[in-house]
Amino acid sequence: MFKSKDGYFGEYGGAFIPEILRETIAELVDAYENARQDETFWQQFVEFLNTYSSRPTPLTYAENLTKYLGGASIFIKREDLNHTGAHKINNVLGQGLLAKRMGKTRVIAETGAGQHGVATATMAAKLGLECTIYMGAVDVERQYPNVFWMKNLGAQVISVESGSQTLKDAINEAMRDWTNTMDATHYVLGTACGPHPFPELVAWFQSVIGLELKEQFLYRKECLPDAIYACIGGGSNALGCFSAFVEDRDVALIGVEAGGKGISTGMHAARIASKESSVGVAQGYKTYFLEDNDGQMRHTHSIAAGLDYVGVSPIIANLADTGRMQVTSADDDSVIDAIKICMKKEGIIPALESAHAFAAAFADAKHYDKQQSIVINQSGRGDKDIFTFAEVLGDDDWRDFLVNKLKSYGI
Repeated sequence: MFKSKDGYFGEYGGAFIPEILRETIAELVDAYENARQDETFWQQFVEFLNTYSSRPTPLTYAENLTKYLGGASIFIKREDLNHTGAHKINNVLGQGLLAKRMGKTRVIAETGAGQHGVATATMAAKLGLECTIYMGAVDVERQYPNVFWMKNLGAQVISVESGSQTLKDAINEAMRDWTNTMDATHYVLGTACGPHPFPELVAWFQSVIGLELKEQFLYRKECLPDAIYACIGGGSNALGCFSAFVEDRDVALIGVEAGGKGISTGMHAARIASKESSVGVAQGYKTYFLEDNDGQMRHTHSIAAGLDYVGVSPIIANLADTGRMQVTSADDDSVIDAIKICMKKEGIIPALESAHAFAAAFADAKHYDKQQSIVINQSGRGDKDIFTFAEVLGDDDWRDFLVNKLKSYGI
């Protein structure tokens, strides 16, 4: 479990918020601390996950990939088999229970790839909460299936037309909403970023991944894995699966950022791996951001909407600084290749975000001994990426058919 010191992890974190939000944030801190000390809350949370989201998710031995790549035995932690298709449901069910505990009647959220938006809309439907989702206009276009589901689950989806029209801008709009509606509204932040207590809170709810993984791997192999790979956007899935292994120094923790069109092109979202970021304060917290010489946030690029973000979790920043986590990147081309290999060898379709972890693990696998084992955290499934994947493969007819079909229904 990651625990901050007065809201900070090393020099990163904090709560840089407008005065109008201070009372609301203080209320959230109190609710979170009380829930964390209440064993019955965690038990309720785990039971909710088990009965509603099909936890525990399995640990799959990828026998065909292991033979094909050579070297390490490859295991896949299957967060794609959660209800709604990604790890996001872990966090939102926890925050939904917390919102009910605080007496809130409405939830708002930002989303990039749409998985967090779908998960939040699902949770709101289940718990009887009003729901509004903010999503960048660029992401609305490339992740239209998730927009379809959010609307039909009863959520209001607001397309954000400002800035780069991606995740950063969706967060900004959600924060503006929250400042005006905080009495009845809880902001279900989707990743381990933002002002304290969100980084710690989200990592706590996602820690179920690592707790399960450790138990499953010990049962299967009677030892711990040699390395764990996870993609890094904000950082919630990585922190979730790494959480139980931070003190196990023989287990390498490898986070994979979005290399986009290549680090040298500047069209990427590799905050740490590129060594191009600087420490700054934005969106309520202090961490590494991709900034220009004037301190303005740079435009980022990734084929994966969920990794197309300018900052990174303060917990990730601290783990990288202290050397406990290695951070690398995978470019768009290697991500597409990894999906193709995974589909043809294992019949598994990882999300574009997750495929960054697959790409890095595939590149490294042959360098391990055959007695060693690595785990890839598959944070989500690739159904949502059919438009993007069809476009990359040059199947524009299929993409246009899907878009036009959905829009013909007025969605």
